[in-house]
Amino acid sequence: MAYALSPIDLIPDFIPVIGLLDDVILLPALVALIIKLIPAHVFARCREQAQTLWANGKPKKWYYALPIIAVWLLVIFVVVKAVLG
Repeated sequence: MAYALSPIDLIPDFIPVIGLLDDVILLPALVALIIKLIPAHVFARCREQAQTLWANGKPKKWYYALPIIAVWLLVIFVVVKAVLG
């Protein structure tokens, strides 16, 4: 996660093709490594909790998405205002 969010990159993104190719290869490899490092009992418990998340047709604690939606709406508003205005 830190590699994905870090401004420091193994190969800078401004280098054509190779700059983005390292992200395409490294990020999935790091995600696979992280999944392998999660203890089996923890992974199983999280899978069980995920199964019941949508039990009633909508997820529990769906309101946690509201701040994310608000940020995206703000970004869209600012972009539209900058383009049109």
